[in-house]
Amino acid sequence: MSYVIDFHTHCFPEKIAGKALASLSACSGGAIPFHDGTAESLLQRVQTGGADAAVVLNIATNARQQESVNQFAIETASRYPALYPFGSVHPESGDALDELERIHAAGLKGVKLHPDYQHFFVDEERMLPIYEKIAALGLITVFHAGVDIGYPEPTHCTPERLAAILPAFGGAPVVAAHMGGYLCWQEVLRHLAGKPLYFDTAFSYSRMPPEWAREIIRAHGAEHILLGSDMPWSDTGNEIRFVKSLGLSDVETQAILGGNACRLLGLN
Repeated sequence: MSYVIDFHTHCFPEKIAGKALASLSACSGGAIPFHDGTAESLLQRVQTGGADAAVVLNIATNARQQESVNQFAIETASRYPALYPFGSVHPESGDALDELERIHAAGLKGVKLHPDYQHFFVDEERMLPIYEKIAALGLITVFHAGVDIGYPEPTHCTPERLAAILPAFGGAPVVAAHMGGYLCWQEVLRHLAGKPLYFDTAFSYSRMPPEWAREIIRAHGAEHILLGSDMPWSDTGNEIRFVKSLGLSDVETQAILGGNACRLLGLN
């Protein structure tokens, strides 16, 4: 079997992992996590589920924690070769552009932005310098896209808003999580399908109708879809089973499970 990469996972520093999971679970209706929040537990669960490696999406939820979040990402990358941590910057940090330079210099391959947690609309003008800096550095940007069940209103990254700012990235890779926009899938077809970006499959198993997933993949192209789980909130093995259940060709399935991610991360 080809190399399998879960492109959408999360973990936390050991000293705060339990507290972070409890807080996120509480605001999401008592969601039950699939690992204990640490990098070690994440990697074990990902590999038990059938993936070889994972991208870890870290989020700076306020300007003060930006540096420590990225330091955790850098240290995780050095300790776990099968984990590919992304950094994050916060739009209210005066050092955001310099921090992007540090992320790039440390060898991290991308950044995660979560408009709901970080309190910005994806098409705000104040975000353009950040997007342009990311593009200049050639980093990958992953956006939480669509509804977040912990912060349902307003939706800060709708497919229409995201489509409007894609030119700011100048061709640098952009990933819209949750099949382009969680619970906004008709809008994904209308505004994002066929545009120059990737979607990941995170949080799809038992939540997204398979026919809707097939329709989006047909419209967008399997070469721009990435396996994702949203671990610890959905299991890697279940999300692999979801992709395999869609009746795609073997070539398309293998591309989604890992081939596209390998190309995007420069692992080929």
